[in-house]
Amino acid sequence: MTSKEAIKMTVVAGTASAAAAQVDTAAVDAAFETLKTYDWGADRGLLNPIDQAIIATHGDAAARKALEKRLVDALAGGISRSAQDYVCRKLRVIGTSQSVEALAALLPAEQTSHIARYALERLPDEKAVDAMRDALPKVRGKLKSGLIGSLGVRRDAKSVTAIAGFLGDSDIEAARAAAQSLGLIGTPAAAGELSKFAGKASADMKMPVADARLVCAERLLADGNQSEAVALYKALQGDDQPGRVRAAALKGMLAATKK
Repeated sequence: MTSKEAIKMTVVAGTASAAAAQVDTAAVDAAFETLKTYDWGADRGLLNPIDQAIIATHGDAAARKALEKRLVDALAGGISRSAQDYVCRKLRVIGTSQSVEALAALLPAEQTSHIARYALERLPDEKAVDAMRDALPKVRGKLKSGLIGSLGVRRDAKSVTAIAGFLGDSDIEAARAAAQSLGLIGTPAAAGELSKFAGKASADMKMPVADARLVCAERLLADGNQSEAVALYKALQGDDQPGRVRAAALKGMLAATKK
């Protein structure tokens, strides 16, 4: 090991130790105790020690993991809706695979589905995506549209078939969310599902599907699937498409052929 590497390791270790020293353990313990009975209208400042601990433990994986476990345990402990909201927001920042099960349990409930989904959407672990996909058949209405949207944000290729099944849904919001998500996923399979549905789309789904196909073509091109992108742009230049769609498709086609 060079002297430079040794100095770097010392600095890193010193930074981690300093971060740990900045955590007021007693204050954090008190904040977690408060969390058990915390509700709307309570003094939000009482939870600040948890916020500060999250900041102070940045770069300290072991300390972050321990803090995450305490949040997960709190979430599973029957806390109020307000406290659940707080914990989910914190797990959105520091959550890992150990948070998935507790967050997934909140997905079917109308009051907690959205905030749990926002947290899962940010978790880098593949289990978070699996949890949202598995919850899809268990929800309705806005919860269904939300989950479809999150799977699109995560570009979950495994969800393409399931999401495509909602394109013709009687719930127009779910149908539009499905089109948008397939566009965001932007794989050849997603493009195929959008194109297959485009010919039979109802009047109120034609524009959402056209817009989704444009987004899908952009994603395909960005991912190096030039031929698939070009094919999609060509299909969107037909006389059956609105002027703005044909113009966007032409612009996309020119960009694709330059690559």
